[in-house]
Amino acid sequence: MINTSSAKNAFNKLKGKAEKAVHRSLDQHVKLAVTGLSGSGKTAFITALVKHLTSQATDKNLPFFDVMQQQRHIATKIVPQQALTIPTFDYPKALSALLPLEGQPHWPASTERINTLRLAIKYRSDAGLRGHFAPQSTLYLDIIDYPGEWLLDLPMLEQSYQQWSEQQYALLQRSPRVEKAQAFLTALSELDLTAPVDESALSAIATHYQTLLVSLKKDTKLAMLQPGRMLMPGELQGAPLLLFFPVAQANDEVVAGSNLAHLQKRFNAYVKEVVKPFYTQHFRNFDRQIVLVDVLSALNEGPETLQEQGDVIKQLLAHFNYGETGFLKRLFKPNIDKLLFAANKSDHISSAHHKDLALLLDSLVHEQSNHLKFDGVKIETMAMSSITATMPKQVVEQGKTLNCIYGKPLSESQWLTYLPPQPPMRMLNKDEWPSHGFEFLSFAPMPSPDKQLKHIRLDHVMQYLLGDKLT
Repeated sequence: MINTSSAKNAFNKLKGKAEKAVHRSLDQHVKLAVTGLSGSGKTAFITALVKHLTSQATDKNLPFFDVMQQQRHIATKIVPQQALTIPTFDYPKALSALLPLEGQPHWPASTERINTLRLAIKYRSDAGLRGHFAPQSTLYLDIIDYPGEWLLDLPMLEQSYQQWSEQQYALLQRSPRVEKAQAFLTALSELDLTAPVDESALSAIATHYQTLLVSLKKDTKLAMLQPGRMLMPGELQGAPLLLFFPVAQANDEVVAGSNLAHLQKRFNAYVKEVVKPFYTQHFRNFDRQIVLVDVLSALNEGPETLQEQGDVIKQLLAHFNYGETGFLKRLFKPNIDKLLFAANKSDHISSAHHKDLALLLDSLVHEQSNHLKFDGVKIETMAMSSITATMPKQVVEQGKTLNCIYGKPLSESQWLTYLPPQPPMRMLNKDEWPSHGFEFLSFAPMPSPDKQLKHIRLDHVMQYLLGDKLT
């Protein structure tokens, strides 16, 4: 007897694959990876993107987005996603934080899990294969968002416990980590790695290490904080899988049943059970990617933090699939063929220095960009703000016009007019770094009586990532 339910499920699955292939063959489906380290503005970016495409989709609001400027955009709406096992990005909640019915606006909470959202963009087309079949077409845009903390673990895929320990322990000897790491380092120095497993001691030291990571995330912009699930455990909160930490010497010769053997076992299990599934299930078949970078906050902390952000971005990019995408490649092995590096929060400096910020980010990622360009990937770097939190304001002082900004700094009640410093146009070494450092303020979102979000170059971002798909 034929199992009707199984046959129906098999048919629906085959139908779904066929529809996806058709969409890809006609360039009607784009999967966009929104990536960036914690605090880079991923949630705000997705919220702004959806808001501008759905209820603020005009040529005046998005003048450099061709489909808007040419008035070919018909409408965009959120539609049910295909990834039924992944939570939906909570757009209403994020939008209500930025545009509250009452009270002051605030930035939406950071991403704490993988999220996805699907948009259907209906537009008029009179070019190519789409225009031949129908004057109207629909582009399906899948937006994928990841916790920045979880992304940090991807380099662990290529490391042994010994290699990981050497890297992390070396970092703990440097400022500003070493000042905060004393409790952990003291507890670690008292552990006999060759002694039989002491679960209680390992758990106590792992707690010290987790406290250290949480403190570093809270008080610094350091990027290399692993394992990421210690910062955002999710369903792994309290699991033994997370009870490991780096040691001073993780020799190849490990005594069976020892503390060191147990730490190595937990590290290997973490990579196998957490990091690898995260990578294999969610890091394939992307078409486009944006990497958001909070360069200004890194500048505040000095050259080491800024360089560490660049190094981490380089390591993360090694785990995405890039390359040219022709017709057949797009159907059977999609790769990322366009990559955008975006220095977010450009409204926190004068518009006269936006170019400097973009050049600085370009120098930060130049080496990796060069490799990807060689493989046929199109790459762009720009300064932008998905949501502006300040407004420009000119002040005349002693006969000189100063390009200032006006806004309300985070955690302060008073609004102020502020003259931000000029960011460097390239990476500076320690000798070139100004003695007084940099001090860029962070601002709260501005109230919006008309319930509209304002941006800087979000339309440029849309045109670069999606413009060629909407012709």
